[in-house]
Amino acid sequence: MTNTLTIAGTPVPVFPGKILPHWIEAAHAKGYDIAGRIIDRLHLALRCHLCGEIIQARLFTLMSAQPLCSACIKSGWITTAKSVGLVFIDQCPENRHYAWYEAPCGHTLRRQFELIKRVAAGETGIRCEICHHATEEAEADARGWELVGADPNGDPNYRQYKHIACDHKQRIARTNLQTDRFSCGGCGELWPAAPSNLYVMSFTLPNSRELVKLGYSNNPLGRLRNQLVRNKDLPCEILRTVPVDTGQQAISLEKALHAKLREAHPATVVDSQVYSGLINVKTEIYEASLTAIILDELDAIATNLASTAS
Repeated sequence: MTNTLTIAGTPVPVFPGKILPHWIEAAHAKGYDIAGRIIDRLHLALRCHLCGEIIQARLFTLMSAQPLCSACIKSGWITTAKSVGLVFIDQCPENRHYAWYEAPCGHTLRRQFELIKRVAAGETGIRCEICHHATEEAEADARGWELVGADPNGDPNYRQYKHIACDHKQRIARTNLQTDRFSCGGCGELWPAAPSNLYVMSFTLPNSRELVKLGYSNNPLGRLRNQLVRNKDLPCEILRTVPVDTGQQAISLEKALHAKLREAHPATVVDSQVYSGLINVKTEIYEASLTAIILDELDAIATNLASTAS
């Protein structure tokens, strides 16, 4: 009689003793046969009905819960990974919720099991950071820029780039880089370097609700009439504009003011569903009750700009 049983490729010592009938019944009801007693009086070797592999289990677990077949679990990980184009390598030893996978590109990815399940269910996607970074570097290089890194302001839609021609660094939305809808704020002639304006606009919805928008544009009237208003009959007007030397300066001032307003007056931020289909924007809209405060803020900015210029 052999003194060991091989479990997952490892010899495990057999423990002498009887296997009681009610243990056998419990094991069979839960999808296993008892292959033997192992290690000590508290452990059993169970053979899975589904895959035929032998697993190690505590007697207490068998009698009080459902033993899990590690071979079946691993098989599920392999199958799920294959369904999304990945090759399962191994479970991550530092965190049992993660595993290592080989992507189609050949790079190794560390991902949560739950994420791979969501990818398989079509709820999200997966990408290789190494390849994606290389793609972004190539996009920038093709336009004469160098990818510096993530957006210093933390916006996932933006990156920090450096213009190779003049070494000027600036934040650029990746979609704008891809479509050439940008220019260098250091040496360019388009909106980052060209004069711009901060503006405040008012809108009256069909239900008589009044809203106010803060933004920037080199042509506020054109922005209002040609880009923002979807219904040409919607009552709207420009309340105030403040000239700014460059578009880069305008966006910096605008974002700082939005952050200040949202922190001080969070209840006045209007959900985009309120004006969906009427105003072609998803943010930057406030209740009209904030109008006087916004106008005061723009007056302060205008005063500061004038004193700086002089």
